[in-house]
Amino acid sequence: MQQPLWTPSRERIEQANLTAFMRAAGEAGQREFADYDDLHQWSVDKPEEFWASVWSFCDVIASERGEVVVEDIKKMPGARWFPHAKLNFAENLLRRRDDHEAIVFRGENKVSTRMTYKELYKQVSQLSQVLRAMGIKQDDRVAAFVPNMPQTMVCALATASIGAVWSSCSPDFGVQGVLDRFGQIEPVLLISADGYFYNGKTHDSLGKVKEISAALPSVKNILVIPYTHESPALSELPNAKLLSEAMSAYSPREIEFEQLSFDQPLYILYSSGTTGVPKCIVHGAGGALLQHLKEQRLHSNLKPEDRLFYFTTCGWMMWNWLITGLASEATLLLYDGSPFYPDGNVLFDYVDAESMTIFGTSAKYIDALGKAGLKPMDTHKLDSLHTILSTGSPLVPEGFDYVYQNIKNDICLSSMSGGTDICGCFIGGNPAAPVWRGEIQCANLGMKIDVLDDDGSELRAGEKGDLVCSVPFPSMPVGFWKDDNDKKFHAAYFERFPNVWCHGDYIERTENNGFIIYGRSDATLNPGGVRIGTAEIYRQAEKIDEVVESLVIGQQWDGDTRVVLFVRLRDGLELDEKLAGKIKQQIRNNTTPRHVPAKVVQVADIPRTKSGKIVELAVRNVVHGEPVKNKEALANPEALDLFANRAELQV
Repeated sequence: MQQPLWTPSRERIEQANLTAFMRAAGEAGQREFADYDDLHQWSVDKPEEFWASVWSFCDVIASERGEVVVEDIKKMPGARWFPHAKLNFAENLLRRRDDHEAIVFRGENKVSTRMTYKELYKQVSQLSQVLRAMGIKQDDRVAAFVPNMPQTMVCALATASIGAVWSSCSPDFGVQGVLDRFGQIEPVLLISADGYFYNGKTHDSLGKVKEISAALPSVKNILVIPYTHESPALSELPNAKLLSEAMSAYSPREIEFEQLSFDQPLYILYSSGTTGVPKCIVHGAGGALLQHLKEQRLHSNLKPEDRLFYFTTCGWMMWNWLITGLASEATLLLYDGSPFYPDGNVLFDYVDAESMTIFGTSAKYIDALGKAGLKPMDTHKLDSLHTILSTGSPLVPEGFDYVYQNIKNDICLSSMSGGTDICGCFIGGNPAAPVWRGEIQCANLGMKIDVLDDDGSELRAGEKGDLVCSVPFPSMPVGFWKDDNDKKFHAAYFERFPNVWCHGDYIERTENNGFIIYGRSDATLNPGGVRIGTAEIYRQAEKIDEVVESLVIGQQWDGDTRVVLFVRLRDGLELDEKLAGKIKQQIRNNTTPRHVPAKVVQVADIPRTKSGKIVELAVRNVVHGEPVKNKEALANPEALDLFANRAELQV
């Protein structure tokens, strides 16, 4: 019988925030929860009681909460949370104002800085005065083309303090990729660093900023953060100032936090944009705050003494998630640059040097560590680390094995899944429950997760179908930017199953009440009319030592769909019939004959988004001779050319 990879100690369960919340919610309602499943059932049966309890337990700061928790709870979309509340997102993140470290930063091996909560408050105070002096007001958009550094967080918090709307891209985006995003939202202020460091090289940003600002007539001012140079030249940028220079004109004072509605726009995030111009997803301040507080305190056990790290850029929603860690009075550990420069030890060096307690990363990073043969538990102490968070793509069972065999065996490995769409997670970790190999631990509190077949019927454990959420939750988007009558918003999530959020993940509930994700629904394969999740194929193909990574699509062929597997091999290797046969046999032995690719094709590179996700749909379009509408969304768009007109796919 299978045993869990990790089980929390009795002491750890007793000290978990989740346990304290369970007690507090039980006492408030004069009830007793038997276990997590019982608590979760209450959270989706009585969402008004649950979210009010989260608000109280997490000490949300607001000038007014109001008596009403939610209006129109039966409407999805349409429910309105805390309709009479008045609050400010930044005020909740700046509640601590002492000498405790708020932010520690490393920019590859070039820069290292620290900022206390007192210093953070002062800088946000100065910058909020700058923004007001510029005439920036509630609902104006502030766009940032920036690395993941402390000044970026200062800028985001100052923006939120006055009720303006923050939107960011990472500086590795090309000019057109930035314009595809910022061009839709018409920002009045553009913020950029002068450049950034990656893989040992210095990259300039100001040349791109010149082009970007010229194409954005709405931009009235530009603020530049010195990063790669102490005094970058700004002469070619109209109305540009150094951030520090602009702030120095103002003395720190009490911040005037605008008291705003619960659904006041806070962030505009973007879909990956690989099938067209990115969707501009508007997230409300209250919803993002409540969702992140719940996920961080209850599902990740974040406490004031924690030192929270997530490897992310400012173009991925995990950056927006990370900054909310300030609301729990923890220390945020930031890193900008390559996680493999100068080698794969760099982030584990950071763990030990800064006593990191929560390490957040992507499943792809864990896979890359395994492929590189690294064993951090033999080279590093890692004694401070109590939790590893993983998201971005499914973490395969072998990824779980790698963590417990090579990083740390006494650790809560919480795989999570949600997305930009909700700026949070549907399913994730439980610090008071066992970790089972290959499984996401649980449905998150307040999220009524079901697995449906094509007809909308609920599936049992062990059956694969679509992930849906059938009860409204506060971090549903306010909507899409400039979306008349919410047509695009409704089409994106509610068209398939009425009154139910359909997320687009192909998933299975397990006997342990956990979940396994098999890929995106729109990328599932249908050979012979049978749905197959792509993650099942990746898992087997990438067990082969010669295979570094892979990408699979369904190719229309002879009136059906055939499975085509593209593989990137270790340097110097060539795909021959023997290796192709070995890959196919591995897949056949461990899945079903339907999973076996009709073709295995070697490619030199695999295209991915800026946040590291492989782009199956874009490759499928190229293979079928269809246009890829937004190559600027990709980190390596040139890789798409490797898939066009392949002779192997013509027979």
